[in-house]
Amino acid sequence: MMGLKLPKEQKERLVASVQQYFELERSEEIGSIAAEQLLDFMIKEIGPHLYNHAIQDARKTVIERMQSLEDELYALEKPLTAKR
Repeated sequence: MMGLKLPKEQKERLVASVQQYFELERSEEIGSIAAEQLLDFMIKEIGPHLYNHAIQDARKTVIERMQSLEDELYALEKPLTAKR
């Protein structure tokens, strides 16, 4: 999996969110560089797990939809009558 590259604005919001978390939950102040490094580390470490989980969810959804589509196709079939 390639590294995740976030748009600048999104990364800035996430860095601010990390800083806010440290301030509110831990009563600690961390700078934007430290918050960005933590964010990059978490993306690197947790990102592949979240990505794989999302792929599994998508696979499950596709299988369910394919089953539904197959059922709908069977319902469209015309009954065959024997000719005499």
